[in-house]
Amino acid sequence: METFLEFLREVLKGIVRASSAYFFRRHVLEHKKTTRRRHKQGGSQK
Repeated sequence: METFLEFLREVLKGIVRASSAYFFRRHVLEHKKTTRRRHKQGGSQK
């Protein structure tokens, strides 16, 4: 029973790590894209 609980914990840790990494990558990439677009627009307006 303890072995099963440890296995379950490891699986949950992996899921949490993978989902948080995906969210982090997606957030960072979207943030960089919007920053670049705003910077280009600001530079072209001047």
